[in-house]
Amino acid sequence: MPRSLPTVLVVDDEELIRWALDQSLTQAGYRVLQAASGREALERCSDSVDVIILDYRLPDVDGLHLLKQIKEIDPEVPVILLTAFSSVEHAVEAMKQGAYHYANKPFNLQEVLLLVEKALEAHRLRREVRALRATQGAPHGLDRLIGESPTMQSVKSLLRKIAAGPASTVLLTGETGTGKDLAAKALHFSSDRASAMFVNITCSALPEALLESELFGHERGAFTDARQQKRGLLEMASGGTVFLDEIGEMPRALQAKLLRFLEEKSFRRVGGLKDISVDVRIVAATNRDLERSVQDGRFREDLFYRLGVLPVTMPPLRDRTGDVTLLASYHIDVFNREFGKRVQGASPAALSLLEAHHWPGNVRELKNAVERAMLLAEGDTLTVDMFDTIVGRNGGAGVFQLPASGVNLEQLERDLVSQALQRTAGSRTRAAALLGLNRDQIRYRIEKFGLEVARRDA
Repeated sequence: MPRSLPTVLVVDDEELIRWALDQSLTQAGYRVLQAASGREALERCSDSVDVIILDYRLPDVDGLHLLKQIKEIDPEVPVILLTAFSSVEHAVEAMKQGAYHYANKPFNLQEVLLLVEKALEAHRLRREVRALRATQGAPHGLDRLIGESPTMQSVKSLLRKIAAGPASTVLLTGETGTGKDLAAKALHFSSDRASAMFVNITCSALPEALLESELFGHERGAFTDARQQKRGLLEMASGGTVFLDEIGEMPRALQAKLLRFLEEKSFRRVGGLKDISVDVRIVAATNRDLERSVQDGRFREDLFYRLGVLPVTMPPLRDRTGDVTLLASYHIDVFNREFGKRVQGASPAALSLLEAHHWPGNVRELKNAVERAMLLAEGDTLTVDMFDTIVGRNGGAGVFQLPASGVNLEQLERDLVSQALQRTAGSRTRAAALLGLNRDQIRYRIEKFGLEVARRDA
């Protein structure tokens, strides 16, 4: 059965103090456990206690060391330290290391009861806020990275490991439209930083001076329009994640300041004299070849290596075999809700067309294509003609061109079938979809013209 009463663990080597606290806490409606040593306290921690009252000096262990061990077992449990007046400075140090508060010996029982009540309330509120933020962040977790191809499974596995580890800097690379922004959000909301802020800033969207002020903040009077002090995004996102998109576009002068922050975890506001320390994870992204930018002198070599502690490459859609159909189905569901429609899916021919397309714009291009098709759809199925932006482009059926003169219909038909097979790597199903034929019709023409199929049909 679940416990109905909050549990308080009292850790003190003086029996009289344990007895007095036990009596007062029990009368106040708490379940009380006792421990006379550090060893007993660690054993009791496994009983899922809600608050710990800990004596700073125990016969077998130092209070700070025991506090650290307790926090390793349960990082969230509030610890109230009991300390002699002469060691208040040690209690303050303990608070820096995670203790909730402290009470001086000899202590007032009512004061301790009030501290326990406040500690429980603060703990409850933190749990509720964390649960609420986790719920809000759920749509941005790793499940939002749609894909079952081996390449995407590898990416999600790597991001999962990074999210569970310490807050090292991450560099996301890949072509435009591959979902680097989604990966950054997934990393944040799958980590223990999910309850804190996720800040997204595009380095190419702001001029150098404004970008520096946005990142690091500024002091009053730092420049003409600085009428008051401003906290930067790094400071505001302490405990969370800062996503620097298009990091390859960051001006070199600002790159030096970012490098200093990554190395020292501190910075100065524009016009400031005091170092400010914050705890944030930096996730940077670029579609540029940063190594070439280093060679060209546009990007600092030391920053490149500092950012690349944990590199993650987002694969292009053309290398994600089978994911196009999954992504199309996902976006159909999304737009059904957004547009109030009831489209059941895409026709086999339309899916074959999508699978055969080269997708130079990657996932973003696919999303836009599905959105357009959904707007055109009047029935419950998306058909080939609704994807005219693909059919009419290079890489789709629109690549086929009539010769300028001397049209030979049979030769033209042969060329069309041959090109369709080349575009689909020999897939008869996809080639048929490109040409508006069925499997029997394409098979007949392959045999008629004696065309070689380079690969097993799929």
